[in-house]
Amino acid sequence: MLEFLQLRPMFSSMKIETLKTMLTNGQDSLILRFGLGQALIKAKEFNEAIEHLLKALEFDAEYSAAFKLLGKAYAQTEQNELAIETYEKGIEIAERKGDIQAAKEMKVFLKRLNKD
Repeated sequence: MLEFLQLRPMFSSMKIETLKTMLTNGQDSLILRFGLGQALIKAKEFNEAIEHLLKALEFDAEYSAAFKLLGKAYAQTEQNELAIETYEKGIEIAERKGDIQAAKEMKVFLKRLNKD
């Protein structure tokens, strides 16, 4: 088990490279951009994640999961105003679409940011 845990970062970078290759090969999509953003956040590559999550939102401007991750990436890069705006918009969209769990999570993250 310990060996697997030590290899996890390698698997993450392999996933990122695979997704980037798919993107280079013209397979651009909401899910690809979201997945790449998510993998980059896990790898703590927040600025690059922001780029891909913004592209994901170009495919679907109401994809609440992308707002949640984008807010996190902004917060991790100390772009708190953008994080707050992103969470507020994401909460509005999630509630309108009935995505209650995403709205709840973003409210928690927003509350933490507003304390700072």
